[in-house]
Amino acid sequence: MKDIAQRLNVSTVTVSKALSDKDGVGSELRDKIRTVAVEMGYRFNSLAKSMKEGKSYNIGVIIAERYIKNDDDNAFYLKMYHNVVTALAEVNYYGIMEIVTTEAEKELFIPNIISDNKVDGIIIIGQMASDYLSVIKKSDMPLVFLDFYDEILDVDSVISDSFYGAYTLTNHIIDMGHKDIGFVGNIFATSSILDRYLGYYKAMITNDLSINESWIINDRSEDGAYIDFALPQHMPTAFVCNCDSVAYLFIRKLKKEGYKIPKDISVVGFDNYIYANLSSPKLTTVEVDMEAMAETAVKAVMRKIQGDDRSFGRKVISGKLVYRDSVHNRRK
Repeated sequence: MKDIAQRLNVSTVTVSKALSDKDGVGSELRDKIRTVAVEMGYRFNSLAKSMKEGKSYNIGVIIAERYIKNDDDNAFYLKMYHNVVTALAEVNYYGIMEIVTTEAEKELFIPNIISDNKVDGIIIIGQMASDYLSVIKKSDMPLVFLDFYDEILDVDSVISDSFYGAYTLTNHIIDMGHKDIGFVGNIFATSSILDRYLGYYKAMITNDLSINESWIINDRSEDGAYIDFALPQHMPTAFVCNCDSVAYLFIRKLKKEGYKIPKDISVVGFDNYIYANLSSPKLTTVEVDMEAMAETAVKAVMRKIQGDDRSFGRKVISGKLVYRDSVHNRRK
């Protein structure tokens, strides 16, 4: 530090503050000090720092196995995890993922990263059972939910605007001349699916359109595994699917049954993830701002680690409608 200070004509205290991310050094000088430090061969000893400050500089990222076992490396939540790790790197933290099996969730086994004291805080991505979430909450570790919320537990959460997104999406379908519109998704599976259903429901009733219960089609079992779609005898002209991957599978099912998409039946998704472009036709959908959601969750858990106990409730991150080819214009 003395060598760096002499080279830049600053005090060793200033160099120490810059390298330790402490207040009192301007951002321009801080960057200059770090650049010179790297040029001179300085290596940051993260282990020594963590021992001195009593922190691991790790954040645990917990994901249920069911969310990633179906889609392999293309899983939506693995992409969300990538965004979280990127945001953590900006604050000199690391993300440690732990995948929780269905058995561990049912048996209420606390994650190893918590029991082994390997992390300073927790971000849970994707809905899990309330009993299991309650066990994690009792660890008194800084905790944030990402992409879901729990009605029972008082835990801060960061979610996409599922309600308004689905409301806007359904209104677009209605504007294209459709009146008979169904919904695909198990509305009891996650809070986001329920919110998307409620957005669809609001759009229908505000446009004075009736909802046929047989057009609400289940897509998954209680443990999150996809199931075959049970199509009604009388089909609507359009469906709102709770996510792009389900829309992709649903279109494949409809095609096997002889329907032409979107001429016979229009289908829309949600997320604007990989399946939106893999689908044929490509999906009209709502783009979820995963980067903003991850950054907001990281900022929230960091504030808690730093001792800010104030609750912010639910942070809702807006998305945007993406128009593609899966909705037929019946007004032409």
